[in-house]
Amino acid sequence: MRSNVVRVLVGVALIAAAIVLLIVLKDTDNGTNGGSEKSAGKSVEPASKAGEEGAGKKERAQAVPTIVIKNGKPVGGVVELTYNAGDQVRFRVESDVTDEIHVHGYDLMKDVEAGGSVSFAFSATIEGVFEGELEDRGEQILELRVNP
Repeated sequence: MRSNVVRVLVGVALIAAAIVLLIVLKDTDNGTNGGSEKSAGKSVEPASKAGEEGAGKKERAQAVPTIVIKNGKPVGGVVELTYNAGDQVRFRVESDVTDEIHVHGYDLMKDVEAGGSVSFAFSATIEGVFEGELEDRGEQILELRVNP
């Protein structure tokens, strides 16, 4: 009889652990992929909103929008990214020119070398519409919209 009680307790503990794990993973997904992203006028939905609920975190992490710079201009035009306040903003810039990438409003700046790339990841804490540009050239490459 004692072995039956132990089995029941172990079963209950496993179920409780599974429920806690599901809650924690769901909260993590909601905090990092709540915004929609647009690239060159086309809407790009994060994996969690594109019907890929079963996709792993590693696959979603690869869905970072990339802005490609050729001859000092963004390929396909200015990239539009839209997020909700509190979301994690992520994008990458691959450039064929050396310049400084500046995200206005957030006052974030990173240097990129010709033939190199740079990644940005920050929390969307300021609402509004912000420009990202190749600072030295004065060339806009990004429009960042943060909704309330």
